[in-house]
Amino acid sequence: MSTTSLPAPDRSPRLREALLAAAFTADGLLDLLGAPAYAALARSETVPALRATRGDSPLDTLVRLFLLQRPVPYERARAALPLDECVEDGWVIRAGEEVRAAVDVRPYSGPEGQDWFIVSDLGCAVGGAGGIGSHEEGVVLGVGGASSTLAGITVRTPVASALDLGTGSGIQALHAAQHAIRVTATDLNPRALAFARLTLALSGAAPADLREGSLFEPVGTETYDLIVSNPPFVISPGARLTYRDGGMGGDDLCRTLVQQAGDRLNEGGYAHFLANWQHVQGEEWQDRLRSWVPRDCDAWVVQREVQDITQYAELWLRDSGDHRTDPAEYAARYDAWLDEFEARKTKGVGFGWITLRKSAAAADGNPSVVIEEWPHPVEQPLGAAVEAHFARQDYLRTHDDAALLADHFMLAPEVMQEQVGLPGAEDPEHVVLRQNRGMRRATKVDAVGAGFAGVCDGTLPAGRILDAIAQLMNEDPVLLRDRTPQAIRLLVEEGFLEPVGEA
Repeated sequence: MSTTSLPAPDRSPRLREALLAAAFTADGLLDLLGAPAYAALARSETVPALRATRGDSPLDTLVRLFLLQRPVPYERARAALPLDECVEDGWVIRAGEEVRAAVDVRPYSGPEGQDWFIVSDLGCAVGGAGGIGSHEEGVVLGVGGASSTLAGITVRTPVASALDLGTGSGIQALHAAQHAIRVTATDLNPRALAFARLTLALSGAAPADLREGSLFEPVGTETYDLIVSNPPFVISPGARLTYRDGGMGGDDLCRTLVQQAGDRLNEGGYAHFLANWQHVQGEEWQDRLRSWVPRDCDAWVVQREVQDITQYAELWLRDSGDHRTDPAEYAARYDAWLDEFEARKTKGVGFGWITLRKSAAAADGNPSVVIEEWPHPVEQPLGAAVEAHFARQDYLRTHDDAALLADHFMLAPEVMQEQVGLPGAEDPEHVVLRQNRGMRRATKVDAVGAGFAGVCDGTLPAGRILDAIAQLMNEDPVLLRDRTPQAIRLLVEEGFLEPVGEA
């Protein structure tokens, strides 16, 4: 697989026209296959889609050819594609009276409904319990859950320059091309750069500046407004598979990326990473991540999942298909993985996302570093929520308690109140505020907090609201003003309350 020559992108606009004319798009697939078969295809289960494409329309043909990777009759392929060009350019291969795909071409819907196409190696659709099952070192994957997550959490404000580090098939570069004037994409694997070029061309996006090399080496001292990276973050004994194994000891690759990102960011710029990190015996994982944050950056780290070392080893052994090899070989690889973890005193591995923002406040010694665990469902895309998080940190950093009480707040949209208690009880045991958007947080509040949040409509300053609550509850207003700002800060930090300034 890794030695196969790749298609030429020069005539990809004509191929794109043919794909669109046949409705070979995300919406077109859903219409043709139906929701169950479409969902099964995302899990790499092909039987429902095979049953749904028994017709002879151009769309049936293209789904079988590129997504299901089955040979199709030459004449049917010619009815769907500029076939002579596709054969000559290397998109498909003719074998007698049949045609088969040379690469995986997968429809992908952009955030504003754009019709894009992700080009990757055959047989490497991400999904299903069996992983991709490939031992090919230079394999290039298509779109999967991790790449979609990274695209969703990225702040999408217009920028002059963006860097996609470890571009793979070019998904992040494709997204960045929509809001960055200049996009640079790097990868250690030259095949990945070729695939990224195909993805951008076939999607009708502007070309990127493609550079070969490891980590930040290809860009030297250049700086960017946006950096995104879905790196080979798997913690493994050795660098067997380029697409997933970092090649450094433990979580050193992710640590190095994060630590070096500050020097490559422009003021106010964001860097977004997916990462794995070790949970080491005798060390708090939050302290480990805190040590990665560059001194001139604010940070928000969200741990989405933790696996013990046996679960982790089994996951990635299945991913590469080792569970289907000789049992003795599988056992040896499993054993080597556990040896690696034992040597590093690793008891578990965390997965999540890391966002950095370069800020003058952090450089002056007042950084905002939030490290939390949030395994619960969230609403993607989260880019706007990420940007709002850092804006709230800026606000809290510049407002002491007195300023907080003088300010006006509004309850954020989509926040609901739940009262929990025994049926028939006069008062609830506790009150929960719950968000239905973004991070979908929930937090317990006392009677004061619930009353305060409930009347925040931006008209009265916080201090006057507390005075009114004190009068209603027969409390000392001075004591209430003293003890409530911390609770207000938490509600602002987590996005339940939005500061609106003067009414």
